[in-house]
Amino acid sequence: MKITTARRLAQIFFFVLFVWLCLVATVGTGWSQWRGWPINWFLELDPLVALGTVLTTHSLHPGLWWGLATVVVTILLGRVFCGFLCPFGAIHQFIGWLGRRGGRFRDHMAANAYRPAQVIKYYILIALLSAAAGNLLFFLVRASRDSPAVAMAVIAAAVLALFWLTLRKVIADFRRALLIGAGLLAAWVGLAAILPPDQAIIATLQTGLLDPIPLVYRSFNLAVLPIAGLAFEQWLPGSRLYAGAGLIGAVFVVFVLLNLVVPRFFCRFICPTGALLGVLGRGTLWTIGKTGAKCSGCSFCDVDCEGACNPIGPIRVSECLMCMNCLDNCPTAQPLGYLPRPARGGEIVGHGITRRGFVASVAAGFAAVPLARLGAATGANWSPRLIRPPGSVTEEEFLARCLKCDECIRVCPTNVLQPAGFAHGWEALWTPVLNNRIGTSGCQLNCIACGHACPSGAIRPLTLDERHGKGDFAAAGPLRIGLAFVDRGRCLPWAMERPCIVCEENCPVTPKAIYVDVIEQTVRDGAARVASVEGPTLRLTGPALTPGRFATGDFSCRITGEKRGRKIIANTADSVTVDAAQTWAEPPAAGAVVEVQVRLQRPVVDPARCIGCGICEHECPVSGQRAIRVTADNETRSPGHVLLLKANV
Repeated sequence: MKITTARRLAQIFFFVLFVWLCLVATVGTGWSQWRGWPINWFLELDPLVALGTVLTTHSLHPGLWWGLATVVVTILLGRVFCGFLCPFGAIHQFIGWLGRRGGRFRDHMAANAYRPAQVIKYYILIALLSAAAGNLLFFLVRASRDSPAVAMAVIAAAVLALFWLTLRKVIADFRRALLIGAGLLAAWVGLAAILPPDQAIIATLQTGLLDPIPLVYRSFNLAVLPIAGLAFEQWLPGSRLYAGAGLIGAVFVVFVLLNLVVPRFFCRFICPTGALLGVLGRGTLWTIGKTGAKCSGCSFCDVDCEGACNPIGPIRVSECLMCMNCLDNCPTAQPLGYLPRPARGGEIVGHGITRRGFVASVAAGFAAVPLARLGAATGANWSPRLIRPPGSVTEEEFLARCLKCDECIRVCPTNVLQPAGFAHGWEALWTPVLNNRIGTSGCQLNCIACGHACPSGAIRPLTLDERHGKGDFAAAGPLRIGLAFVDRGRCLPWAMERPCIVCEENCPVTPKAIYVDVIEQTVRDGAARVASVEGPTLRLTGPALTPGRFATGDFSCRITGEKRGRKIIANTADSVTVDAAQTWAEPPAAGAVVEVQVRLQRPVVDPARCIGCGICEHECPVSGQRAIRVTADNETRSPGHVLLLKANV
């Protein structure tokens, strides 16, 4: 079997596996539902996911150890992950192959030539990791206050890592490298010393915006599969809708179609995971190279090179995607092979990173998060509409952990979880929020799926006892994700004399968090005079009534002088009929004044019992802006959002 055939089979297998894991990410106990399937396996294999969370949280979340396997394989064999496993890479390679079928030889050569712009992905990686490493500021300050010895060790390790991994490879002049490194470190530590500890936590995990694995998960879960569900609704009932899915799908389509311009455009110019693997690949033990056999110089090896690594000349080791097309295309007696390093035909191990580009990328990464926080979105100016799933950690830590993979959104059984848009700031873009107007219901009381699907710990895996506040968690009480507020200007009983207790009926909490304030009042323009009496029916003179309006059981009619009214069971434009069991002993006299009264049950929310599930908001019959709405007030994860009167603090 040819190595390229093996590679294609591997790509097909892992792509089908990826699609299957997306399809089964639905809560249930069937074999085709989420019941033991490793739905996050590709995310766990991504080393950038592991590295980003380590920088932001100083810990490696369980399950992300799989990323070390990818690192080891890359160091031993090269970028095998890109060429054989990555589902997004398989899509790019297939579309690129379709786009260049039947083209001319020289066009293929031009499309697969190395471009200096391929260095952009390394700058993207540096900026994203710098934004994630901002959290180390707080770590250094805390260490220097608690233990100077630890602080010195950390600073020394940071300096050594800075020189060895980056500056030594970028800047040839050691003195200049020393000055730049010392300046960056001084600015870094100085900023941490000036900022209070609560403001020095300025890290954010934004790798998921362009990391190919979270990107392809997000695109398939929120755009591709929902579109397929709408197209084949008769076979796939229960299709889902997502606010903002158009932008997610557009980004995915643009990246895919760019392969028609340059094969594997995303992989060559944008992919930060590819850049990370390219850095690791510089030290790989095996690579494509010349065997020493005579080469005819036909250039067939360059025609289908996916990474533009130039196998005919000095090979660019870090750009080789292990597509193996060069080995398959070579027409002569094996002048190319997969061999131990160094390659006999020469190597180019540099990435093309310049000193200015490196410094600018680091500065951009460090500056991006403080600039985003100037709006105090995680402080006093927090958005009450930003309602996170149950089990979410504090907002600062959430932004330091969330991968934007949106696996939690996919597994949500009611479709209430939605990707956030720009309304909550670019940091929160595509992170999960509750939108109680969409889907089939609010956040179900007995559902804890999202926390168990989260691969990075942004949403903690809960037990039902913890969510309900039972057993060992009885003292803490039920977990709250928000609080419902009644808008009395839009509520039917409060503002429009219309009986409605839908929110109270659907409240799942026991005892209910919504109770009703009962009053009886005369309906506006509901006074008329008796024209005649026909058994339980009164013929009236006066303003015309709306037929059937008063037959709901909430209305009664009272004759002037009576203490209580009689229940209306039917009405026409000029008559009302009361319950036969409540007829008059003596019929009312003609001309007697009749008042139509309504019994209103006005909903009131008890903040001590409301958990913010949003079911009341979803079921509210007022279209558009609901008459009862949930905000993030009183959420358990943020003590500063608790609603307490100052007198009770």
